[in-house]
Amino acid sequence: MSSSNFLTDPRPVLVADASVVINLNATGCARAIITAFPNRWAVTANALAELVGGMRNGHDDARALQTLIDAGVIDLVGLGDNGGRVYEALIDGSALRTLDDGEAATIGYAHEVGGIALIDERKAMNLCADRFPDMLVVSTVQLLLHEAVVRALGQRGHVDAVLGALQKARMRVPPDRISQVVAVIGEKSAASCLSLPKAARAAS
Repeated sequence: MSSSNFLTDPRPVLVADASVVINLNATGCARAIITAFPNRWAVTANALAELVGGMRNGHDDARALQTLIDAGVIDLVGLGDNGGRVYEALIDGSALRTLDDGEAATIGYAHEVGGIALIDERKAMNLCADRFPDMLVVSTVQLLLHEAVVRALGQRGHVDAVLGALQKARMRVPPDRISQVVAVIGEKSAASCLSLPKAARAAS
Protein backbone atom coordinates (compact mmCIF):
# COMPACT_ATOMS: atom_id res chain seq x y z
CA MET A 1 0.00 0.00 0.00
CA SER A 2 1.49 3.27 -1.08
CA SER A 3 1.35 6.32 1.14
CA SER A 4 -0.22 8.10 -1.84
CA ASN A 5 -3.45 6.20 -1.06
CA PHE A 6 -3.70 8.27 2.11
CA LEU A 7 -1.90 11.47 1.30
CA THR A 8 -3.61 12.45 -1.94
CA ASP A 9 -5.45 15.77 -1.87
CA PRO A 10 -8.27 15.80 -0.94
CA ARG A 11 -7.38 13.09 1.55
CA PRO A 12 -9.99 10.32 1.80
CA VAL A 13 -11.78 9.67 5.07
CA LEU A 14 -10.65 6.47 6.84
CA VAL A 15 -13.78 4.64 7.99
CA ALA A 16 -12.97 2.06 10.68
CA ASP A 17 -15.03 -1.06 11.33
CA ALA A 18 -15.33 -2.54 14.83
CA SER A 19 -12.64 -5.17 14.22
CA VAL A 20 -10.13 -2.48 13.27
CA VAL A 21 -10.96 -0.51 16.41
CA ILE A 22 -10.42 -3.65 18.51
CA ASN A 23 -7.05 -4.29 16.88
CA LEU A 24 -5.92 -0.69 17.29
CA ASN A 25 -6.96 -0.68 20.94
CA ALA A 26 -4.91 -3.84 21.47
CA THR A 27 -1.76 -2.08 20.25
CA GLY A 28 -1.86 0.15 23.31
CA CYS A 29 -1.25 3.24 21.17
CA ALA A 30 -4.39 3.68 19.06
CA ARG A 31 -4.34 7.46 19.30
CA ALA A 32 -0.73 7.70 18.09
CA ILE A 33 -1.49 5.41 15.16
CA ILE A 34 -4.62 7.31 14.15
CA THR A 35 -2.93 10.70 14.35
CA ALA A 36 0.03 9.42 12.34
CA PHE A 37 -2.21 9.89 9.30
CA PRO A 38 -3.33 13.37 8.20
CA ASN A 39 -6.74 12.01 7.23
CA ARG A 40 -10.02 12.42 9.02
CA TRP A 41 -11.10 9.19 10.73
CA ALA A 42 -14.71 8.08 11.19
CA VAL A 43 -16.62 5.22 12.77
CA THR A 44 -20.30 4.53 12.23
CA ALA A 45 -22.85 4.39 15.02
CA ASN A 46 -23.49 0.78 13.93
CA ALA A 47 -19.88 -0.22 14.56
CA LEU A 48 -19.92 1.52 17.93
CA ALA A 49 -23.11 -0.37 18.84
CA GLU A 50 -21.33 -3.68 18.12
CA LEU A 51 -18.57 -2.70 20.52
CA VAL A 52 -21.10 -1.64 23.16
CA GLY A 53 -22.60 -5.11 22.86
CA GLY A 54 -19.19 -6.59 23.56
CA MET A 55 -19.14 -4.89 26.96
CA ARG A 56 -21.46 -7.66 28.19
CA ASN A 57 -18.53 -10.04 27.73
CA GLY A 58 -16.10 -7.80 29.57
CA HIS A 59 -14.59 -6.08 26.54
CA ASP A 60 -13.65 -2.42 26.97
CA ASP A 61 -13.29 -1.38 23.33
CA ALA A 62 -16.47 0.71 23.27
CA ARG A 63 -15.25 2.83 26.18
CA ALA A 64 -11.82 3.25 24.59
CA LEU A 65 -13.43 4.28 21.31
CA GLN A 66 -15.75 6.74 23.05
CA THR A 67 -12.71 8.39 24.61
CA LEU A 68 -11.24 8.90 21.14
CA ILE A 69 -14.56 10.26 19.87
CA ASP A 70 -14.86 12.66 22.80
CA ALA A 71 -11.32 13.88 22.13
CA GLY A 72 -12.14 14.59 18.48
CA VAL A 73 -9.69 11.97 17.22
CA ILE A 74 -12.44 9.97 15.48
CA ASP A 75 -15.80 11.24 14.25
CA LEU A 76 -18.94 9.27 15.07
CA VAL A 77 -21.08 9.29 11.93
CA GLY A 78 -24.45 8.15 10.63
CA LEU A 79 -25.48 7.06 7.16
CA GLY A 80 -27.14 9.38 4.67
CA ASP A 81 -29.50 8.26 1.93
CA ASN A 82 -26.75 7.02 -0.38
CA GLY A 83 -24.87 5.14 2.30
CA GLY A 84 -28.14 3.80 3.67
CA ARG A 85 -29.01 2.21 0.36
CA VAL A 86 -25.63 0.48 0.22
CA TYR A 87 -26.06 -0.64 3.82
CA GLU A 88 -29.50 -2.13 3.15
CA ALA A 89 -28.19 -3.99 0.10
CA LEU A 90 -25.39 -5.52 2.16
CA ILE A 91 -27.59 -6.78 5.01
CA ASP A 92 -30.57 -7.98 2.94
CA GLY A 93 -30.26 -11.36 1.26
CA SER A 94 -28.72 -14.77 1.78
CA ALA A 95 -26.08 -15.26 4.47
CA LEU A 96 -23.48 -15.90 1.79
CA ARG A 97 -24.05 -12.49 0.22
CA THR A 98 -24.66 -10.31 3.27
CA LEU A 99 -22.55 -8.77 6.02
CA ASP A 100 -22.80 -7.95 9.71
CA ASP A 101 -24.40 -4.65 10.63
CA GLY A 102 -21.19 -2.79 11.43
CA GLU A 103 -19.32 -3.98 8.33
CA ALA A 104 -22.23 -3.04 6.06
CA ALA A 105 -22.46 0.43 7.62
CA THR A 106 -18.69 0.95 7.34
CA ILE A 107 -18.75 0.15 3.63
CA GLY A 108 -21.92 2.19 3.13
CA TYR A 109 -20.41 5.30 4.69
CA ALA A 110 -17.10 4.88 2.85
CA HIS A 111 -19.05 4.61 -0.40
CA GLU A 112 -21.11 7.67 0.48
CA VAL A 113 -18.15 9.96 1.16
CA GLY A 114 -15.59 8.46 -1.22
CA GLY A 115 -13.57 7.17 1.73
CA ILE A 116 -11.41 4.15 2.48
CA ALA A 117 -13.11 1.24 4.23
CA LEU A 118 -10.97 -0.16 7.05
CA ILE A 119 -12.11 -3.75 7.51
CA ASP A 120 -10.44 -7.07 8.30
CA GLU A 121 -12.94 -9.85 7.57
CA ARG A 122 -12.23 -11.73 4.36
CA LYS A 123 -15.93 -12.04 3.44
CA ALA A 124 -16.47 -8.29 3.78
CA MET A 125 -13.39 -7.57 1.71
CA ASN A 126 -14.50 -9.95 -1.03
CA LEU A 127 -18.04 -8.61 -1.17
CA CYS A 128 -16.75 -5.06 -1.26
CA ALA A 129 -14.35 -5.87 -4.10
CA ASP A 130 -17.17 -7.54 -6.02
CA ARG A 131 -19.80 -4.81 -5.56
CA PHE A 132 -17.65 -1.69 -5.24
CA PRO A 133 -14.44 -2.35 -7.19
CA ASP A 134 -13.45 1.33 -7.13
CA MET A 135 -13.48 1.53 -3.33
CA LEU A 136 -10.16 1.12 -1.55
CA VAL A 137 -10.34 -1.42 1.30
CA VAL A 138 -7.51 -1.52 3.84
CA SER A 139 -6.88 -3.95 6.69
CA THR A 140 -5.45 -3.23 10.14
CA VAL A 141 -2.23 -4.96 9.10
CA GLN A 142 -1.82 -2.60 6.17
CA LEU A 143 -2.32 0.36 8.48
CA LEU A 144 0.23 -0.92 10.99
CA LEU A 145 2.81 -1.62 8.29
CA HIS A 146 2.46 1.86 6.81
CA GLU A 147 5.59 3.98 6.97
CA ALA A 148 3.70 6.78 8.71
CA VAL A 149 3.01 4.49 11.66
CA VAL A 150 6.60 3.27 11.80
CA ARG A 151 7.81 6.88 11.93
CA ALA A 152 5.29 7.85 14.60
CA LEU A 153 6.00 4.92 16.93
CA GLY A 154 9.71 4.30 16.36
CA GLN A 155 11.10 0.83 15.73
CA ARG A 156 10.58 -0.61 19.23
CA GLY A 157 7.17 0.96 19.61
CA HIS A 158 6.16 -0.35 16.20
CA VAL A 159 7.14 -3.90 17.09
CA ASP A 160 5.22 -3.70 20.38
CA ALA A 161 2.13 -2.32 18.63
CA VAL A 162 2.03 -5.11 16.04
CA LEU A 163 2.61 -7.72 18.74
CA GLY A 164 -0.18 -6.25 20.86
CA ALA A 165 -2.69 -6.49 18.02
CA LEU A 166 -1.64 -10.06 17.27
CA GLN A 167 -1.45 -11.39 20.82
CA LYS A 168 -4.32 -9.50 22.50
CA ALA A 169 -6.80 -9.13 19.64
CA ARG A 170 -5.67 -12.03 17.42
CA MET A 171 -5.56 -9.67 14.46
CA ARG A 172 -6.18 -11.38 11.14
CA VAL A 173 -3.19 -11.24 8.81
CA PRO A 174 -3.87 -11.63 5.07
CA PRO A 175 -1.66 -14.31 3.46
CA ASP A 176 0.24 -11.76 1.37
CA ARG A 177 1.26 -9.84 4.52
CA ILE A 178 2.43 -12.73 6.72
CA SER A 179 6.10 -12.53 5.77
CA GLN A 180 6.16 -8.77 6.38
CA VAL A 181 4.57 -9.16 9.81
CA VAL A 182 6.99 -11.90 10.83
CA ALA A 183 9.89 -9.74 9.64
CA VAL A 184 8.69 -6.94 11.94
CA ILE A 185 8.10 -8.98 15.11
CA GLY A 186 10.73 -11.68 14.58
CA GLU A 187 10.30 -15.43 14.29
CA LYS A 188 10.57 -16.03 18.04
CA SER A 189 7.68 -13.68 18.80
CA ALA A 190 5.68 -15.06 15.89
CA ALA A 191 5.50 -18.42 17.68
CA SER A 192 3.22 -16.88 20.32
CA CYS A 193 0.80 -15.24 17.87
CA LEU A 194 -2.09 -17.66 17.40
CA SER A 195 -3.71 -15.68 14.59
CA LEU A 196 -0.70 -16.42 12.40
CA PRO A 197 -0.80 -19.68 10.43
CA LYS A 198 0.94 -22.68 11.97
CA ALA A 199 3.71 -22.58 9.38
CA ALA A 200 4.65 -19.01 10.36
CA ARG A 201 4.59 -19.89 14.06
CA ALA A 202 6.67 -23.02 13.56
CA ALA A 203 9.42 -21.20 11.70
CA SER A 204 11.10 -20.29 15.00
